[in-house]
Amino acid sequence: MPFTLRQLQYFIAVAERGSVSRAAQQLAISQSTVTEAIKALESDLGVRLFNRTGRGITLTQKGQRFERNARKVLSDVADARRELADYAGGESGQLHLGVTSLVAGYVLSDLLARYRRAFPALHTSVLEDAGEYLEHLLVNGEIDCAIVVTSNLHNLDALQCAKLTTSPYRLWLPLGHPLLAQEEVSLEQVAEEPLIQLVTDELEEAARRLWRQAGLKPNVSFRTRSVEGVRSLVATGAGIAVLPDLVYRPWSLEGDRIEARDIAGDILSVDVGLAWRRGSSLSRATENFIKLAGSDRLDFLQQI
Repeated sequence: MPFTLRQLQYFIAVAERGSVSRAAQQLAISQSTVTEAIKALESDLGVRLFNRTGRGITLTQKGQRFERNARKVLSDVADARRELADYAGGESGQLHLGVTSLVAGYVLSDLLARYRRAFPALHTSVLEDAGEYLEHLLVNGEIDCAIVVTSNLHNLDALQCAKLTTSPYRLWLPLGHPLLAQEEVSLEQVAEEPLIQLVTDELEEAARRLWRQAGLKPNVSFRTRSVEGVRSLVATGAGIAVLPDLVYRPWSLEGDRIEARDIAGDILSVDVGLAWRRGSSLSRATENFIKLAGSDRLDFLQQI
C-alpha cells in the first residue's frame, strides 16, 4: 500500500521532536498510532528511517534524505490546495490562521476586525496553540499564516516573518513601592525583589534570555500562567513583575492600581509579527491579510 500524506506528517513530527511520545503529544494522538504509521511507512519504502536508541530516535542517512522530499511533498500539496481554492472562490476564499495564546488576547481582535471589514466574503479559521506547534503547522503547510512572538521563532530558514510591533520590557510595581521614586530601575535592583513570573510559552523563553544576558538570577517568588494573576499579585504587594509593555494594564481585576517603570540599559524586547512558510505560494486570502496587517508600516511591506 502506498504511503499517505498523514504518514508523512507523522514522520516529520517524529523527526522534529526526536521522540514518538513527544510527537504524539504535539499531534494530540496516541503513541501507538504514530508508531504504526512509521512502521508502515518504513515497510512501504523498504528502508529504515530512524535509529532507535535508549535516548530517543534520530534520522538515518536515508531518513534525512527522505525528510527533505517529504517536506516538499507536503508543501506542494498545500500550495495546490491554495491555488484551487483561489481559482474556485475568487475573493471568497479561506484563511487558516494560527495564533499563540498571549498574542490572541492583545493583537488578534483588531487585525481580524480590520480584515473582515475589508474582505467580508473571506472565511477565516483561527487555531490557538503553542508557538512551537504553530511553527510545525506552518512548515508543513497546514496553516497559512501565524501571529506569534517572532523573536522566539526557531525555524527561521523555513519561515519568513514580518514584525508588527516591538514591545520593551517594563517593571510593574504596586502603589507605594520604593522603586516608584525612580524613572528607570536597573535589573540589578529588580533581582533583589520578589518576582512574579509569567510562564507562558511565548514569554518564559524570552525571560530566560533577558536574565541570562544581564548575568543575573531573579528572585522568583511565584509562577503563574495567568496575566490577570500577575496583575492581582503585583497590585496587592505580593511581588513585582518584568513583562513586555504589550500586556501592561494599569488596573487589576479587583480595581487595584499597578504602576510601571522603564528598565535601565540596553535590554531585550519582544517582537510580535506574522510568520508564513518561506517560498510558498500564498493564497490571495493570505496575501490580503499580510498586506492589511502592515498597511500602515512601510518597513513591514518591504519585507514581504
